[in-house]
Amino acid sequence: MSAVANLAADTWSSMLRVLLHYRRSPGLLAVSLAVPVLMVVVFGYVFGSAITVPDGASGASGAVGASGAGPVDGYREFLMPGLFAMVAVNGIVPTMVGAARDVGRGVTDRLRSMALSRTGLLLGQTLADLLVSVVVLALLAAVGLAVGWRIRGGPADALGAFGLLLLFRFAMTWVGLLLGLAVGKEEAAGQLAVAVFPLAMVTNAFVPTGGMPGWLAAVAEWNPMSAVVQAGRDLFANPSAPAAAWPMQHAVLATLLWCGVLLTVCGPFAVRKFATHGT
Repeated sequence: MSAVANLAADTWSSMLRVLLHYRRSPGLLAVSLAVPVLMVVVFGYVFGSAITVPDGASGASGAVGASGAGPVDGYREFLMPGLFAMVAVNGIVPTMVGAARDVGRGVTDRLRSMALSRTGLLLGQTLADLLVSVVVLALLAAVGLAVGWRIRGGPADALGAFGLLLLFRFAMTWVGLLLGLAVGKEEAAGQLAVAVFPLAMVTNAFVPTGGMPGWLAAVAEWNPMSAVVQAGRDLFANPSAPAAAWPMQHAVLATLLWCGVLLTVCGPFAVRKFATHGT
């Protein structure tokens, strides 16, 4: 077989291994699907009534729909691109914990002893995660539409937004692989995963950066996740807050650049770490 055929076969085998793990652990898949729904409820309904969206309307001041079900909350349209990006950045967690678990249980050493493509093994894991994330994003979009979020841009722009989200998720899985292989212990990876949420909060995902202290606003606006959020708001034509930082002014390009940098750095280092683990 050619090198390309070997890479494809090893990638496919690695994908199946990860997907079978989800099949044998229905609770893990259920949690992956339930978390986006809970995020919409918590942020859209609990926090939304206290947060003013960029156009000046708050969750409590929206018009009441004809059904009388509740306010048509402008904050939810501001929020949904942030929740999409949150799902994307959370790609770090399962791959990091899974990679560390494989190292701790000796699975990585067994795989390294086989005549398998190192790149294919890791690529299969990231692609499997990408398939699961497509389902999660689709569910989150459906929940968003049910609570009043709308895609106000064109179909091509919407597809571009989802494409950027999946690209960012793909980059995040490589970050997670590198961290998991470096940590090497499932318990340590689980503790490190806790840091993902606070880092994701220092962004424009949930509140405009204009209300933050100057130094914190600068950090938030240069956070890669903020570029993804802003790109989503631009492409979905959802409300957004003005920001002067370059990534906010050129969000789509900034997202592509961030993804390129993360993949260029983390991909080769993750493959190298996998290949040299324990040597």
